[in-house]
Amino acid sequence: MKILVIEDEPRVAELLQRGLSRAQHVVDIAQSGQDGLMMAADGHYDAVVVDVMLPDIDGFMVAHQLRDRGDHFPILMLTARDTIDDKVMGFRSGADDYLTKPFAFEELLARLDALARRAEGFQPNDELVVGPLKRSGMTVYCQGQPLDLTPKEFQVLDLLMRHANQVLTREQILDYVWSTDADPIANVVDRVVARLRKKIESVHGSPVVATVRGFGYVIRK
Repeated sequence: MKILVIEDEPRVAELLQRGLSRAQHVVDIAQSGQDGLMMAADGHYDAVVVDVMLPDIDGFMVAHQLRDRGDHFPILMLTARDTIDDKVMGFRSGADDYLTKPFAFEELLARLDALARRAEGFQPNDELVVGPLKRSGMTVYCQGQPLDLTPKEFQVLDLLMRHANQVLTREQILDYVWSTDADPIANVVDRVVARLRKKIESVHGSPVVATVRGFGYVIRK
């Protein structure tokens, strides 16, 4: 993969560049959030690794701006801030995964590989229709009206639509959309689904995403 690392600590940036290069990845380094945003706009990257604590704008803002302008590559956040609120803020800003320092480099590689596999599983030109919902590219429409979705809301809804009539557990959704060790914030799935229901029902007027008590969630055709 071609990976952009946004990290202002020279020692950490050097270690990341060396380790990722040894793993056969192509790596560019940005030392500030603004530099990272400019490089991401021109570099055609497969993934971005961004530190939360940067000298100008923080990693949350970097992720938010990347998503706001339509960049859909995976974003992995690195930070020493490990509270649940910090993790939820990272996911809400558009990050796909969140790794706290200190970390094992093998875990970073495994997470990047998992993010790449999930990205490959989605074809942005696919069109999918399930009930009142239609996904075209990176937009989901409900009865012809585009839904204003965050990246995580889009990924969860896309997953449920592609597995219509199949009940998906919270663990399956976490494993696909978030990292496999996301148990400490397992209720993030419920929060995202609740927001999806509110947005869909404001247009459609009736439930589309159903809860199967004791199992998980499903969209019925």
